Amino acid sequence: MTHWTTSDIPPQKGRTAVVTGTGGLGYEDALALVRAGGAIVLAGRDARKGADAVSRIQGVIPGGDIRFEKLDIADRISIAAFAKRLARRQDSVDLLINNAGVMLPPQRRVTADGFELQFGTNYLGHFALTAHLLPLLRKGRDPRVISLSSVAAPSGAIDFDNLNAEHSYKAMSAYSQSKLACLMFAFELQRRSEAGGWGVTSIAAHPGVSRTDLLHKGPGRWSVHGLARSLLPFLFQPAAQGALPTLYAATSPKAKGGGYYGPDRLGETRGYPAAAKIPPQALDRAVAARLWDVSETLIGVRFNTDISGVRTLPGAENMIAAAA
Repeated sequence: MTHWTTSDIPPQKGRTAVVTGTGGLGYEDALALVRAGGAIVLAGRDARKGADAVSRIQGVIPGGDIRFEKLDIADRISIAAFAKRLARRQDSVDLLINNAGVMLPPQRRVTADGFELQFGTNYLGHFALTAHLLPLLRKGRDPRVISLSSVAAPSGAIDFDNLNAEHSYKAMSAYSQSKLACLMFAFELQRRSEAGGWGVTSIAAHPGVSRTDLLHKGPGRWSVHGLARSLLPFLFQPAAQGALPTLYAATSPKAKGGGYYGPDRLGETRGYPAAAKIPPQALDRAVAARLWDVSETLIGVRFNTDISGVRTLPGAENMIAAAA
């Protein structure tokens, strides 16, 4: 795995990938996969930014197979509608990269469904998206789901009494919890796939400390974090470098189901893909199973065990049909 780069990505021709997030890491993931011959659905909330990302990638790779699809990962109705549109256009999905996220909003904010923004966007939205796309993934070729965690995950804890920060809100605590949840979801998905014979490989990755716009959009440009991002760029590795662990997990034949990958240097903050250190709390299977059950209830979606589709709560079907 020493100094693994995008030049080591196996040919992706004939494979379809869904990547959430149109900038930063998501853009770099999509660019590398298109260059390797994959067909990419780049999904995001902002149509203008999505069109710009597609245009930039096609400018680098003329004829590259990439399109934008609107998806608000913080809105369960948008998620369900996206999955329904996708199923009308194609029979399968080979790769899902759960990448989009938010980081450190200074005040507590909520998603369209009333969840704390970081927990609802980084984790719950991707939990729901994976559930909705599971039937397509199960029809894919060597299907993989890659969930993005963070160097902040080791400081996280799953607080079932305050999952949505209703009682108290600390931006970093909420962010760390959301990224620990993503990591635990990746492991639990792999366990359930193996037990149920779903045939889907689940892997986690993190980008170290990378030069994206998360800190400018979250705490803001004039926050301590935002100023560090603006004035001390050398502390942050390029987004293209930060994307490597995700791309390794997504494409390398050596990436293992239930594995976790991150940068290999300076406390996993930068470098090339390597096995990442797993926080002990991420290995608690009882907490992971409980989090899965709670998440299904919160988001109103049940993972189905066949390829016919997901089950939604009563009444949700009409809203989904209207949004599709």
